[in-house]
Amino acid sequence: MKEKIAWGIIGAGGIADRRTIPGMMLSENSYPVAVMEVDKERAREIALKYGAKSYYTSVEELLSDNDVEAVYIASPVMFHKEQILAAIKAGRHILCEKPLCLTAQESYEVAEECRKAGLYAASGFMMRYHSLHIKMKELIKEDKIGDIVSCRAQMNCWFPEIKGNWRQDKAKTGGGALIDMGIHCIDVLEYITDSKCTEVFGFCDTKTFSYNIDDSANVVFKMSNNAVAYVDVNYNIPDNACPCRLEILGTKGSLIAEGTVGQEDVGVLKCVFCEQGDYDANQIRKDVEIIEYAAEGVNLYEREISSFANSVINGIDVMVPMESAAHVQRSIEAAYKSCEIGSVVRIVS
Repeated sequence: MKEKIAWGIIGAGGIADRRTIPGMMLSENSYPVAVMEVDKERAREIALKYGAKSYYTSVEELLSDNDVEAVYIASPVMFHKEQILAAIKAGRHILCEKPLCLTAQESYEVAEECRKAGLYAASGFMMRYHSLHIKMKELIKEDKIGDIVSCRAQMNCWFPEIKGNWRQDKAKTGGGALIDMGIHCIDVLEYITDSKCTEVFGFCDTKTFSYNIDDSANVVFKMSNNAVAYVDVNYNIPDNACPCRLEILGTKGSLIAEGTVGQEDVGVLKCVFCEQGDYDANQIRKDVEIIEYAAEGVNLYEREISSFANSVINGIDVMVPMESAAHVQRSIEAAYKSCEIGSVVRIVS
């Protein structure tokens, strides 16, 4: 049985260099064999840095390398569709950063093409691998907090105008804070609660900066389990000013995490379990069980890469199927539409 997957990295700078390839280097079932960047010297530097055998300046060259078994795509969003389709044609398994394509419809289409080709295909929602998010999912499955009533996910960073930055151009990325960070928030809420967004009402704006994308987004989602989820994301709040909270509140308690919505396995989870019983007009909080968990400090990107490689090696379903990513993107598009028309929009998947 094969023990390791040889990866080709398309768009090896940026998040790939900062996070994903270092995570890959920690994986026991994966290794980088080839990297691609349009700048030849940059490609060479990255290959040397991580011990990749080959480096290229075009997708076609990398996909022609017979040693490449799976590709990780971390290029600007505007290139994802053509690169995914090229990888399908070359018969390579695909892990692609979010969003998959510029539109949800395109994302559904490439997901279907991967399915028809019999390839393993997933999207890069690494926050599903956070130790405390996994713990929250387990506690909900054990019915520790009863029926879910309300949820919240929050993420922010300081992202002022940067000349030439593709993420600040709507034509190249599809949107701003909501599509970039809100997509993570929605995905992790759906994952933890095992529920889907069905309706949305939102406010999106560019309050602080002058680019043509949203720097602020506040949206409310109705979910298929009848709970309501609130997502707030911002490019105009300093990184350290916001706790990036993730909250799940139910009929028997709550799960409140701080600092977990991000790129590292850090933060703390406070669990409150309290069977309510009869109505208490005094609202005295008693008979409450409180448990706190600290993050394990794992590498989210190592887990993401290892999980995908394990699916390929052992023939099991991927953790984050492309179809799931396409649904979340459709939810984002519905939120943008709601912001435009000022009314609730139903999400159709």
